[in-house]
Amino acid sequence: MSQRPTVAVIGAGFSGLLTALHLAADPDGPTVRLIERSGAFGRGAAYSTANPDHLLNVRVANMSAYPDDPEHFTKWLAGHEGWSSHGGFVTRGVYGDYLQDLLRQALETTSAGRLLLEQDEAVEVARAGEGWRVRLALGREIQASAVVLALGVLRPAPPVAAGPELLKSSRYIGDPWDPKAQLDDSVSDVLLIGAGLTMIDAAVSLWRPGRRFWAISRRGLTPRPHAPVSGPAPEMASAGSPRRLLAAVRAASEDGRWREAIDSLRPHVQSIWLGWTQAERAQFLRHLRPWWEVHRHRLAPSVARRIGLLMRGRELVVRAGEITSFAPGRDGIEVMWRPRGARTLRRLGVSAVVNCTGFLGDLDQAGDPLLRRLLAAGLIRPDPCRLGADVDAASRLIGTGGQPQAGLYAVGPLTRGAFWEITSVPDIRSQAAGAAQSILSSLRRARAA
Repeated sequence: MSQRPTVAVIGAGFSGLLTALHLAADPDGPTVRLIERSGAFGRGAAYSTANPDHLLNVRVANMSAYPDDPEHFTKWLAGHEGWSSHGGFVTRGVYGDYLQDLLRQALETTSAGRLLLEQDEAVEVARAGEGWRVRLALGREIQASAVVLALGVLRPAPPVAAGPELLKSSRYIGDPWDPKAQLDDSVSDVLLIGAGLTMIDAAVSLWRPGRRFWAISRRGLTPRPHAPVSGPAPEMASAGSPRRLLAAVRAASEDGRWREAIDSLRPHVQSIWLGWTQAERAQFLRHLRPWWEVHRHRLAPSVARRIGLLMRGRELVVRAGEITSFAPGRDGIEVMWRPRGARTLRRLGVSAVVNCTGFLGDLDQAGDPLLRRLLAAGLIRPDPCRLGADVDAASRLIGTGGQPQAGLYAVGPLTRGAFWEITSVPDIRSQAAGAAQSILSSLRRARAA
């Protein structure tokens, strides 16, 4: 055991957990130290919720944790009680139970000392000879041959127009996934900044009788619903440039089957993204990204119906525009905003503000102390699109010198700039398996040298 190398996996949400499980599954593999600051191993922010209205955005048939065993999750569901399906969608809490069960099984079947859970925060990663040193918040240090950053979704950046007074106020929620993010029942009108999936979750979580939500985003686009039943995918022409991709989707959607057209691209999205030039990626992000997001990342039908009822009853009002200022006062917050395409500002009085802009991409704005130290040391750098950290095809992080860092990896949303679609289970599970195999191969080569 003492001769086994060590791999430190920082973050025990879906991406970190799956990477750790793949590493521990190899009988000749390393000792794996899974580090999680929250103590919720195997759930992460996405699957820690107990709200019955928080459903998965992907049908259960495509939620297996293992790409080579597509029925793994459905077989797990068949052997467990206490869950219900909403048109093929289950709650995120149930999926969190599934992930924790995978962890329990791994702890029971892996030889003693091979998979270790570290409830602490990694605050620094630095070179140590040919390996790495991970310093934890409580002062301990871990020597590792390889390190994997699996930090999940980064806390959203504060609104540009928000001043210190608002950000420090109890009337402002900067992270809607924070378990402490609650509003007093007396709060009436609430501004939700953003109109995507995070806004949907916040509206469902924070709704109370008599409370009204105002959602403002640049385009005012909201996620589309899944169809009640998934249909067969149409034949798609080769995508090519972003312009050709749009034309192909439109052509395949002429009979109204746009969902199937989008779904047919799913296995090819990463290769399409990798095949684009930097200029083509920028073109997609500038013009097509919002439309792709709302059509690709859809709502479970029951959630869509709930949101539809809120909108018809004007309990949720969605507007396209730009927020220009906040003026917190004793009785509430005065919000000035400009509707899209208009010149005149409008005033909106609310009792609270929730930042629903989604996960942070630009690392230069990241507040995470570990990322800030890695950036300062030149061990990582932002990707050219400012969607996360720059990595190579093997998920190795690239430093300021332009070369991959041997033994330093990232998995999950942090790598979106390299792979684009890397935020949902079907995408991350393949990356986690691939990164683990890359690490195992590297360790074997080092052992043989």
